[in-house]
Formats: sequence, structure tokens, C-alpha cells
Amino acid sequence: MSKVTTIIDIGSNSMRMVVLQKSSRFSFSLINETKSRVKISEGCYENNGNLQDIPMQRAYESLKSFLNISHALKSRKIICVATSALRDAPNSKVFISRVQKELGLNIKVIDGEKEAYYGGVAALNLLHANTFITMDIGGGSTEFSFIRDGKIEKSISLNIGTVRIKELYFNKNDIEGARKNILDNLKKIFELGIEIPQKVVGIGGSIRAFSKIVMSKNDYPLDILHGYTYSVKNETPLFNKIINAQNNDDLKSVGVKKDRFDTIKEGTFIFKTILDELNIKEVVTSGVGVREGVYLTDLLRNSNHKFPENFNVSVRSLLDRFQIDEKQSAYLGSNAGKIFDVLKPMHNLDSKFRTLLVIASKLHSIGSTLNFYKSNDNAFDFILNGLNYDFLHTSRVVVAHTIKFSKKSLPSKNDILKYQDLLPSLEVMQWMSFMISLNIAINQDLSRPKVEYVLNNNTLEIDLSNKSFLIQSNIDKLESPEDLEIKI
Repeated sequence: MSKVTTIIDIGSNSMRMVVLQKSSRFSFSLINETKSRVKISEGCYENNGNLQDIPMQRAYESLKSFLNISHALKSRKIICVATSALRDAPNSKVFISRVQKELGLNIKVIDGEKEAYYGGVAALNLLHANTFITMDIGGGSTEFSFIRDGKIEKSISLNIGTVRIKELYFNKNDIEGARKNILDNLKKIFELGIEIPQKVVGIGGSIRAFSKIVMSKNDYPLDILHGYTYSVKNETPLFNKIINAQNNDDLKSVGVKKDRFDTIKEGTFIFKTILDELNIKEVVTSGVGVREGVYLTDLLRNSNHKFPENFNVSVRSLLDRFQIDEKQSAYLGSNAGKIFDVLKPMHNLDSKFRTLLVIASKLHSIGSTLNFYKSNDNAFDFILNGLNYDFLHTSRVVVAHTIKFSKKSLPSKNDILKYQDLLPSLEVMQWMSFMISLNIAINQDLSRPKVEYVLNNNTLEIDLSNKSFLIQSNIDKLESPEDLEIKI
């Protein structure tokens, strides 16, 4: 695959583009994301599915701008896919031929099952979950992928979409007709004969817009949509307020943005009807979808469209781009595991914190790359937003705080107050702070020393091959949790 790749997704309502840059074999980062609400399917469902001239012209002009961005970023590979609007339209070839002839861009129209599969591949690889349904509500269709134990069992597309429902039912005030249409389509899911998970990974503009409103309403401390999770039951009143809104002022009062006034009621209605019918309990918001799925099926074509076991694309990408020295990062990661293991009888932390301590230790130096002064604060802010994929919000907050408090003193209750709902207890964070601080102190002179640890009662005995005044003095200054003593 080319080092810089562009993926364009022409949907019924919005056209989106991502430009992704590889940094190593499986690692990549987002360098551009552009969206244009061209509404290419506008008016088509009232005209026998045919695309109309004005929406097609909007889409054509936006594609031209997308290609300008792609070329400026030196993208060597461009993949353009189109979904419901173009696959349903009898006159889609008119648009496709014009784009190919005048812009030199080949548009690949994908069927509904393939579209659903791409969404499943993206969520499976870039979200921290193994069993769930992806639900991608678009303008003309809604796609589902059923994932169990880390494998895609089935993918299906149904003719339920915000623009379709709006033009055929909502514009005629036929709400019950819309409900019946959705429920009739959903019968195809039950006919699959597979067990339906109670967790949905929500993809698409309508679901993301709803999640943003939930985050704002609940004063959520992180401004990060990907991975945001909420209970369906807790948000039922918000669903109903949006669905029952009489005008734009009503929508604005609950937090709906102006650019979503046109389809948010239909999208929310579809979303809630499906959640209720499938008995879904929890929603995880996905910032990735078809575009990333297209990219990953190409990138991972020789590994069944799945990352290798224990590979984390966010960690690898940050290390590729910002680590000072690969050997130093690897050493700190390995030494972190040793420290965690030897102190296990005292801290008694879950093994997930071992993984997070190792990650924090590996990423510690990226703050110095950004700016040596206040490097821990730099890394804290950067990691809260930089661990884009395959991380629970709680995990990224723990990693960021562990790095932030990799210093001589332990964090206090006030230090973690802002993010306390996403963090474990203060005691856990103090242990994490101490262990990464000890790890860094041992390698203070960057010599990557051989070191052995033994815990005798409450004394940690450290056998160092390069004992020095610099290392000794830094370890002596550490504030340790409980009654732990350190002996070198």
C-alpha cells in the first residue's frame, strides 16, 4: 500500500474523505479528514430513485475539491466508493461517467453487504470490543455487522435511511408508516437466526450527532467522540425530546446543531426504533466507518482483515512518529513490566494496569519531543487526544495521568478531580505514578541497565549493574505508596 492513501466515501447525505499516512507496516495516522454535506440523494426518492441535477453538481464540485486536497498531500493512491444513493439510482452511470472522464476518478459502487462489512472491519480493529453489532445509519440505508468473539459473523444492509424516511414518510407526516417500514425491514435481521448482542457500535452522522448532545448534557470531561459509551435507558428522555420536537427552536434547545436540523429527527427516530426492537442496552460511538474499513481491508489483506494479536495501532503510530529512541522506549516498557510484577503482592492491581503501565512507560518520552520543558504536561495533553484508536476512554485517561505524574511526588485527590469519573481510585493512581517514576529513575542516565528486583516484606531490593549517584539520588527522592522502602 502507498505511504499516503486517500479514501473517499460518497454517501446519500454526506461525502467524506480521509487521508491516511503509513509510518510502519501496520501503523498509520490520519493527516486529513474532510466532509461535505452534498446530499446527492436529495429529491431522488420522490423521483423514482433518480439522482437530480443540482445535487449531482454539488457532489461533482466537492469531489474536485477533495482531489485538490489529496494531491496537495502527495497521496499516491485514491480509493473512492459509493453507497446507497448511487447503487439505487437508475441514472447513476451519468454521474460516474462524468467524474471518470473529467476528474479521472474511478468510483466503485459497493453493495450493501460490502458496505456493512467495511463498517465491521473498522470497528473490530479500531475499537476496544469483541462482541457487538455495528449500526451505520445513512441517508438511504442502514448497515449492520454482527461481531462475536472478535469475528464478523454476518453483514446485512436494509433500506432504512434518513433521507429515504424523510421524503417518503416524515414529509407527509406519516410517522406510523415510517415505523412500520423500519420494523418490516428489521424482520430480515431476525430471519438470520443469529444471537443479537446487546451492545451497538454506532456509525454515521446521525448517531454521532446524538452522542455529542449526550456528552454535552452529561458534562463529559473528554471531548472525544470515538469510544464514547452510554446507556440506552438513561438517554430515553433525550431520544423522545428530539423525535417530538415541533420546530428548529425545539431542536436547538436540546443541543442540536444547525447543520443537523434537516435530518436529526429522522435519524433519531430510526436509531431509537431499531434499539428498542433489537433490545439494545448500550451504545458505543464510533468515529470510524466505511472509509477506515476500506483502508484496513487493503492494508490487512494478507491477515484476514485483522491486526495481529496484541497490536495497538495508536501506540505504534505515536512511537513511530514521536519516540526519541526506539531502544529506550522498548527498555522502559520491559522494565515497567518487571516492576509491576515484583510489587504485585503489595499493590494487588488488575493485570490491565500492567498493560497500561507498559504503554505509559513506552510513550513517556514523546512529551520531550514536543517540548522538553514541561514534557509530562505536554505528553498528558497529547495522549488524551492522540490515542485515537482501540482505547477505552478510561484507559487513555489512566495512561495520560500516569505519565503526567511520573515525578518525585505522588498525585493527590485534587490532581485527579477533573477526570475522577474515568479514573480508578487515588490509591491505584499513586501506585501507577510510583512505578513509572521508579522506572524512569533507574534509567536516568539512559544506559538501559540490567536490573533485578526482589520484594522482601515491605522492602524492594534493587540490584543495579550501574549504580551511580545520579540514579541513587533520584530514587531517594521518590515518594512511595504505603510503607514501601527501597534498598539499592
